[in-house]
Amino acid sequence: MSTATRSPHSLAWLPGFALLSAVWGSSFALIKIAVDAGVAPPWVAFARCAVGALTLLAICAITRSPLPRDRITWGHAAVVALLANAVPFVLLAYGEQHVDSVLAGLLNATTPLMTLLFVPLLVPTERITALRIVGLLVGFAGVLCVLGVWRGIASATVTGTLACLGSTACYGAAFAYTQRFFAGRTGSAAALSGAQLVCASAELAVVAPVLAGLPAWPGVPAGVALLALGALGTGLAYVLNLGVVRAAGPTVASTVTYVIPLWSTAIGAVLLAEPVGWNTVAGGVLVVTGVVVTRLPGRA
Repeated sequence: MSTATRSPHSLAWLPGFALLSAVWGSSFALIKIAVDAGVAPPWVAFARCAVGALTLLAICAITRSPLPRDRITWGHAAVVALLANAVPFVLLAYGEQHVDSVLAGLLNATTPLMTLLFVPLLVPTERITALRIVGLLVGFAGVLCVLGVWRGIASATVTGTLACLGSTACYGAAFAYTQRFFAGRTGSAAALSGAQLVCASAELAVVAPVLAGLPAWPGVPAGVALLALGALGTGLAYVLNLGVVRAAGPTVASTVTYVIPLWSTAIGAVLLAEPVGWNTVAGGVLVVTGVVVTRLPGRA
């Protein structure tokens, strides 16, 4: 097993972090398109995992990156798949049946706070400093500002909110578990992520028919949305995510959820001519500040 080395002041992870936030920034809208077309949450989760797995297997074939061969790595991959894919993908898709994508994005931004709950248990070498906690709180305040929560967010339900929060709790555990048991395993990021998504696809293939029956063709828009969600938002994204976890650690990697609403707002302004107010700019400054603060050294 190889171990990833991290320099506390290196910013080599930043380009992958930025690209990951942009890719994931579009995921909530794609999920919303699918569930509004009548795709059941378990099948949304299965589609994105299966397409993502095929994408990564193709990348591995092209780059000649072999999949893991030892049972221990596959065992850890199955656990990560459960925590990072199978359960949270179903919960998030279910939540977006009851809340809008804006609120889902806001709730997703609690992932770094959830990660802080699991890091001390699973990654004893990852130092939780006062500055990191401050940075996480500043970043979350930025998300609240970007979304203008003081104006109120309509159509939220307790069920949908709890489902979205359940997904972020799974993500928090997944970030910590990945760093402790999976990110340092031998193999490329594409190979390890491919193994993870193969496991997630298998897990969901078993439970999706039980929970939602057999799937039906949802139409071209939803089909295209699921393909994009799988190939980019799941396949490519998890290669980027594993690289960031290896380079910067789970706490910093989880702060990508703070930047996601910024990309969503920017895409809406450029493509949909949605207005950008003062709160978007101010919130963006707070988000970036929060991410930077999490990287500063401090006393544990």
